[in-house]
Amino acid sequence: MSEGFLSAEELLAGGPRGLTHVVERALWHMGFSDVRVVDGAGDEGADLLAVRDREQWVLQCKWSSRGAVGREGVDDLERARTRYRADKCVLVTNTSVNGPATQRLEALGSIGVAIRVWDGPTLAQLWQRIPDRVPARYALRDYQAAAADAIEADLASNGTALLILATGLGKTVVGGETIDRVLRRRRNVRVLVVAHMKDLVEQLERAMWRHLDKRVPTRLLTGDNKPHAHDGVLVGTVESVLGAVRSGWRPDLVMVDETHHVAEQGRFAELLDLCGDALTFGVTATPWRGDKFDITTRFGPPSFSMGIAEGMHAGYLSAVDYRLFVDNVDWDTVKEASQHGYSIKELNRKLFLPQRDEEIVERLRDAWRATRDPRAILFCQTIEHAERMAALLAGADQEWRSASFLHSGLSRQRRQVLLNEFRLGRVPIITCVDVFNEGVDVPDVNLIAFLRVTHSRRIFVQQLGRGLRLSPGKEALRVLDFVTDIRRVAATLDLRRSLDAAETEDLTLSRRHGSRISFSDETAGALLDHWIKDAASLETAADEVRLQFPADGGVD
Repeated sequence: MSEGFLSAEELLAGGPRGLTHVVERALWHMGFSDVRVVDGAGDEGADLLAVRDREQWVLQCKWSSRGAVGREGVDDLERARTRYRADKCVLVTNTSVNGPATQRLEALGSIGVAIRVWDGPTLAQLWQRIPDRVPARYALRDYQAAAADAIEADLASNGTALLILATGLGKTVVGGETIDRVLRRRRNVRVLVVAHMKDLVEQLERAMWRHLDKRVPTRLLTGDNKPHAHDGVLVGTVESVLGAVRSGWRPDLVMVDETHHVAEQGRFAELLDLCGDALTFGVTATPWRGDKFDITTRFGPPSFSMGIAEGMHAGYLSAVDYRLFVDNVDWDTVKEASQHGYSIKELNRKLFLPQRDEEIVERLRDAWRATRDPRAILFCQTIEHAERMAALLAGADQEWRSASFLHSGLSRQRRQVLLNEFRLGRVPIITCVDVFNEGVDVPDVNLIAFLRVTHSRRIFVQQLGRGLRLSPGKEALRVLDFVTDIRRVAATLDLRRSLDAAETEDLTLSRRHGSRISFSDETAGALLDHWIKDAASLETAADEVRLQFPADGGVD
């Protein structure tokens, strides 16, 4: 049997980066629950961090085009073992290790520092031993199987399909299942998975590994990664894929992730036009676009759809205890708003009084102590705000001393290290800006706080969805919303009404899920509910939209 992606030919063709990449895939087949690439400047001796059975593994990959590798990798691992508090260390090479490296390994072993070596022959044996499929492959839920069936049917009849699943319900799972079904029938089908962002396509390729046979190659195509072949499943950013398609390469099946980025014109539109003969399906959790372009004109009506309220009510998403803090509402403005047509921007500035960070910290501490094994994400408005809040938290409570910030200003390597430590519980609280909006899977999160954040309905749903994934031992997602935007109140009230409606329609499941959406001041909440219920489409309105609320706002 060929050694597939661990064959000597593939390892040689892939170069240094390729070696790390295929070892990453092999680790998933070996049953690791979390694998992250941290290779780069300042990696302190590690290329890969992996978690299995709550043990931290550190791996250093040394590629060579000829000859054995030296003791440099051993020294790197010795340093990384301490830095990452590793339980297991592995030196990986596509060739072998030389004499000095072997001597150094033996010397470290004599003092209790065990470093394993996976050389070229070991990797070939590893290929034979790893299962054909990743052990943690999903068992499809009933609705996911139904969604995959619906996509298949629409592709067969129309050539296009569209899946809308709320964050946490597994839209990528359904996409991967659909691709796997096609490849099982026709092994040589050329598959393209495309998205708008490099970090997202990198995660998508990893997600595909959980659905594909190990013999199906996956190739990553981005601005800084050019695969030596385009066979199997090609996963790439729209800009890079466009280059390949303009040069003549054509896929047979196209999956567009985060389909809400597809507009009437632009790069995605050009790509889909050039690939007009391919079967095409889109997947998204948030189908709304700011420019009002209807993505169904490109992909057809949804083949299958399930929103947050339906998913929560059915028990496929975590129960939620959502608390809106409205102690900072200026009720004089509420009275005035019924008589003046304020724009949303003007209303937010007048309606919500500034909240002190120290007050937010106290609210968070109460929620933290009421949550078992808390893992928290705090969404902030700016990079400066995220860094300031992380520093404030680190000094406010002994349990938060390792609080860290995560934002686009950090290197990709630093972000991966933080996410690894977050998964292990070593960093239990993270402040961030928009890093968790799309494509980041953090099922252990059970506490979210929105701090003075204003943004669209789509981003709100994405960020809330980061905490709605089910996880062993997770009782519920606790949400603290320090609202500063009337649209947030409207969106949350709409979610509460949707949950109430779902329970009313299905009395046999009434209150089974146990979710609660409440206000810190229920009297104020009732007034806000009455006040904004007739403001049409408020949660998706732009800053400049002028609102006219009912004259009897319910405020005396």
